[in-house]
Amino acid sequence: MATKRQHVKVGRRSVEISNLDKLMYPGHRFTKARVIDYYIRIAPYLLPHLKNRPVTMKRFPEGVFGEFFYEKDAPNFTPTWVKTFPVPRRGGSQTVGQTEIRYILINDLPTLVWVANLANLEIHPFLHRVPKIDQPTAVAFDCDPGEGADVLTCARVALMLRDLLRELKLESYVKVSGSKGLQLYVPLNSKITYDVTQPFAKAVAELLAEREPKLIVSEMPKAYRTKKVFIDWSQNDDYKTTVSVYSLRAKIYKPFVSLPVDWDELELALKKKDGERLYFDPDEALKRVEKVGDLWADVNTLVQKLPSAFTSYLKKTPAKSFAPTPALEPYARKRDFTKTSEPKPARQRSKQGSQRRFVVQKHAASHLHYDFRLEMHGVLKSWAVPKGPSVKEDEARLAMATEDHPIEYLDFEGVIPKGQYGGGTVMVWDIGTYNLIEGNYYKGFVRVYLNGSKLKGEWTVERIRDDKRNAWQLRKTGGNTRAISAKRDDQSALTGRTMKQIGEARDKTWQSNRSSGLR
Repeated sequence: MATKRQHVKVGRRSVEISNLDKLMYPGHRFTKARVIDYYIRIAPYLLPHLKNRPVTMKRFPEGVFGEFFYEKDAPNFTPTWVKTFPVPRRGGSQTVGQTEIRYILINDLPTLVWVANLANLEIHPFLHRVPKIDQPTAVAFDCDPGEGADVLTCARVALMLRDLLRELKLESYVKVSGSKGLQLYVPLNSKITYDVTQPFAKAVAELLAEREPKLIVSEMPKAYRTKKVFIDWSQNDDYKTTVSVYSLRAKIYKPFVSLPVDWDELELALKKKDGERLYFDPDEALKRVEKVGDLWADVNTLVQKLPSAFTSYLKKTPAKSFAPTPALEPYARKRDFTKTSEPKPARQRSKQGSQRRFVVQKHAASHLHYDFRLEMHGVLKSWAVPKGPSVKEDEARLAMATEDHPIEYLDFEGVIPKGQYGGGTVMVWDIGTYNLIEGNYYKGFVRVYLNGSKLKGEWTVERIRDDKRNAWQLRKTGGNTRAISAKRDDQSALTGRTMKQIGEARDKTWQSNRSSGLR
């Protein structure tokens, strides 16, 4: 197999491929050529599930043992014949880059081959199809086993979930994730929005957790999951993607496939206590579809409606989904909003797009520090970093977790009155957007790519184990970035003012009724 670049004819297109002998899964001697071959052969079953769905790519240029990255924007070298669809970024701000994400649509075999050649091992589509980016075609449940649980535990939960949905007159379809868990989809294929499907998924997960508290949790924190299965309902959002049916998974020990199974197979695996029955490598997946076809074909066509009682209730109480989140109660409890100009908590719904917002606020309180905040789950997850973010590779800084802040706090700059919580001068030191590369906040680790006016590059935030103070580390990863001069360190990224000028002005830049490009 040649390692040089070459062109192959795929349908009516000439597709460039390269490095076909590169090992993508070294432990299994699975090369890029075999990755491309698998996607070509599975294409008749895979492509109908990808049609007109924007996808996030998960690329492994050096194989599963090397570094990987998520890619949402179509690369600059994308061929003109590859279909894309523009989706507004979360803030739509001209000050932080392009206002649209150009997602790739894998609608045909040439595009699938081109994407596979980019070492894109996993394909992650949205639940919606373009152009109706607010209308999911299904409700998704991700059964994720905690420590001490496994795929068979997930099978038990999936069967319970199926039975509950049948009580609601809804049919569901299940697939193995190709990793540790299972994923269950409820086809809808009707005019319905995420504002309805996510509350429904959450309600179902909570009801099942209430019925089976020793086996199931519906809450995010990892600490609750030991020997249990977390039913992740949060995938039902306009910016979330889930690994596609028939996609490869990038596991270091062996390539597995996210593959449909039927309910009888789950019951048999449980009966025989054999979880290995629920793992399929590419060869097994191909033999299986040749024999049984696409067990998920109906997911694309079956029209179902959520219970009318539930949808009617949501219509009567639409404001509930925008109510302040309980996570902001500690923030509100510490402040007197008749005295401080800080924003009151009033939950904002984030806009569609791959990039969420971040802010670093220089805060001269009792001790000078930098507040590092990431937009996540409808709030700003926040850390106080005494020395500020490092710009040197692998240098870590202590980051003490603080209470969640409302999203409106993103552009707060001014003076918090003396005697109030956090009294002192606050500067918007840096502001911009970020991409989540990997990780989960509730698991105590996230790796992000920041695109701000001062900070550009990769950082990780990781909880320090067994630290009762809820201490984390903010570490610079992915190489050095540009050093911050003393002048830039004392200059607002929002207004250009110094800390002294902000303090002397004693005003605020945040106003509840103003229009901001970051909103």
